[in-house]
Amino acid sequence: MAIKNYEQTRTFSTVLIFIGIVAFTVALFLGFQERVWHAYLLSYFYFVLIALGGVFFMSIQHATNAGWSVSVRRLSEALTAYLPVACILTLPLIYGAFSLYDWLDAEKVAKDHLLVHKAPYLNLPFFLIRLGIFLGGWIFFARKLVSFSLKQDQDGDTIWTKKSVKYSVIFLLFFALSLSLFSVDLLMSLDAHWFSTIFGVYVFAGLFQSVFAALILLSAWLLKQDKEKYKTWINENHLHDMGKFLFAATVFWAYIAFSQYMLIWYANLPEETTFFLYRSKGAWAFVSISLIVFKFILPFLFLLPRWVKRNWKTMIFASCLILFMQFVDLYWLIYPHFDSYFPHFSWVEVGVFLAFFGVFVRSVFSFLQKHSPVPLKDPRMKESLSHHVTY
Repeated sequence: MAIKNYEQTRTFSTVLIFIGIVAFTVALFLGFQERVWHAYLLSYFYFVLIALGGVFFMSIQHATNAGWSVSVRRLSEALTAYLPVACILTLPLIYGAFSLYDWLDAEKVAKDHLLVHKAPYLNLPFFLIRLGIFLGGWIFFARKLVSFSLKQDQDGDTIWTKKSVKYSVIFLLFFALSLSLFSVDLLMSLDAHWFSTIFGVYVFAGLFQSVFAALILLSAWLLKQDKEKYKTWINENHLHDMGKFLFAATVFWAYIAFSQYMLIWYANLPEETTFFLYRSKGAWAFVSISLIVFKFILPFLFLLPRWVKRNWKTMIFASCLILFMQFVDLYWLIYPHFDSYFPHFSWVEVGVFLAFFGVFVRSVFSFLQKHSPVPLKDPRMKESLSHHVTY
């Protein structure tokens, strides 16, 4: 399939990347080094989660032998095209890690008994090994599953479906552990004194929410390309199911967020409560409240009616809101480490985000330019085409 206005899309992404690189360079030149690397970590983690969510989505569909989602599954495969690029973008992050993590400062470690105690895990060589294993594993499984799907486009052989099931089950086991440790390494260890046994699940809840929002937006984009051609493959019934998953993910995120807060509040241990103390005072309190209102209450109430989940305009609005609040959520997790008293957000964060967004858009749409956006020869496509939601 040739994407309409693909050259304009590629030019647009190139401009975004250029603006982002200029902003990043200027910020470093002006001495905003620590802030720049926090902004880098924020955008890096944000887009990695969406891309990884693509692998998670298609693995769940294969593992459960789902038929309804076949016509939108290729869009999740397109999201994974960003992962190899993310691997390259990890290299600057490694350099910037010395401005982010206290446990990489030998002098601070020597003066802190807890950091000394955690040094066997929190050290640069082991940190790099873990990053290599996580990113390498995600890229391996993504490439395998996508290659099976593309090969099936050529010959229609059901052997590729069977192989996808096997690799998907293995990936899901790897995913559960790797995402948790990846979250601990990059986010939780910003404050190595704080810990939460539910933190990995909290990050997963954000991923779960984000990937359905991204799939809804990509589905809407595909219909805009050629509605007459693609409306038979992706229609209100598929949108309704994605909307129900988005609604469920919203409730799940709120449940995990409340559980983390409630357990820490109830235990009232100094090494745990500091996390929420920083985020419940001053301007940070307003960011915390915004998450409750705009990442849970508003989406929850908005997505309740059946007709909302079957309307493209309303679902595009809900998806954009969710993706924006996912960014705010990660900002809320990362930036109190930079300044625990006042939130900072300006051209530095915007510029770095634009660079990552440009790279992400280019990766995803380059994939869709090269391959069919729908896996036409999947044996479950008939089930997907006849899918009808009655509740």
